[in-house]
Amino acid sequence: MRVLIIGAGTGGLCLAHGLKKAGVDVALFERDRTPRSMLIGYRVGISPDGSRALHSCLPPDVFAEFVRTTARPAVRINMRTEKYKELLVAELPRSADRAHNENSVSRIAMRTALLNGLEDVVRFDKTFTHFSRNDDGSVTAFFDDGTSETGDVLVGADGAQSKVRKQYLPHAKIVDTGITTIAAKLPFTPENAALLPPQADGGVTLLYGPKGMFVIIHVMRFDRQEKGDSGVEDDYIMWGYAASHDKFPDMTGMTQEQLRQVVLDMTPKVHPNLRELFRRGDPETLFQIKVRTSEPLPPWKASNVTMIGDSVHLMTPGRGIGANTALRDAELLTRKLTEAHHGKEIVQAISEYEREMVEYGFEAVLASREQMDGNGVIHKPVIGRIALAFMRTFLRVTNAVPALKRRMMAQDAARRDHVNSAHEVVHAG
Repeated sequence: MRVLIIGAGTGGLCLAHGLKKAGVDVALFERDRTPRSMLIGYRVGISPDGSRALHSCLPPDVFAEFVRTTARPAVRINMRTEKYKELLVAELPRSADRAHNENSVSRIAMRTALLNGLEDVVRFDKTFTHFSRNDDGSVTAFFDDGTSETGDVLVGADGAQSKVRKQYLPHAKIVDTGITTIAAKLPFTPENAALLPPQADGGVTLLYGPKGMFVIIHVMRFDRQEKGDSGVEDDYIMWGYAASHDKFPDMTGMTQEQLRQVVLDMTPKVHPNLRELFRRGDPETLFQIKVRTSEPLPPWKASNVTMIGDSVHLMTPGRGIGANTALRDAELLTRKLTEAHHGKEIVQAISEYEREMVEYGFEAVLASREQMDGNGVIHKPVIGRIALAFMRTFLRVTNAVPALKRRMMAQDAARRDHVNSAHEVVHAG
């Protein structure tokens, strides 16, 4: 059996490793010209689900390299107002086994780590255009350089703009959530660290402001065995600002410096240290995204073409589960295609994968949409103030009652860790 994968993102690379490890003939095609091209964003949060999938699919030395390039793990969730006033601060559970932990890693470092051992599998500068089915049951992928490759299975791992999805499931819809985000990073220095909210170093910080304003701050601190340790980044702070589209001016044609100024213009009354963090964001690292998501699909008839990750169930950054769901897909599809490699009928194996993936994948889509929906009441002019006040009160009460806080954290863990979730909810009180 030969498997063709389109797209060398997190899910595609994990799947390629899993299939190669199982002895399956696999080839992966990526449109980027180099491993460091076109990577938007800086941090990927890998949940226990994602860590287990990587541990299952990757060879031990590659998983060890992934762990080596991760940042120090977050030890708390840190929720505050836009003026840095505490709403809820809670410790995150930790395991001594990194395969069962929440890990933070930069996108470039993760791709670099996951490319190890796939030199004979990954081919860069290969832009997929379309596929065709052949009389013998095989499938051929075509590329814009005039070449083609034929295999027994084609997997679309080519993200939000998936050409595999557009041909295979043309009725699948990607919709605008009504949310715009602007993000940037800046070096972690004593001067910049002094601007952070309390308890931000070592935590994931979420700030909730008026008019639906939302800010996320990640502090990425890396351990080095020696100065200049290869593959390990310099420490940095990343901030992301989000609000509904209608709160932003027309940003067509704006430079990165102008986009940064937009954030400053929209936040005159936030904590002055937060404004200074915005001001110090490196314009070269700044990017803007209009957040989109998939609409749930009814099941479709399985074939030897399938998809993983954002190519089939694109979700918002809300809950931070997009990459982890792609990794869960990769691990599940690895198992099913390995069964096909050992004799199970290919379409039957893919049908079993898709039946399970569609259920948990679109459940995750809806959960993440709840967190980032420009039509939500919190973005409305009058009722939004009431909704914000209610949310802040709820978080403060939860923060003050240990049993409520334990239950809230257990429920959040349940969404991100599908092995231990039932146990954790039962023991949350």
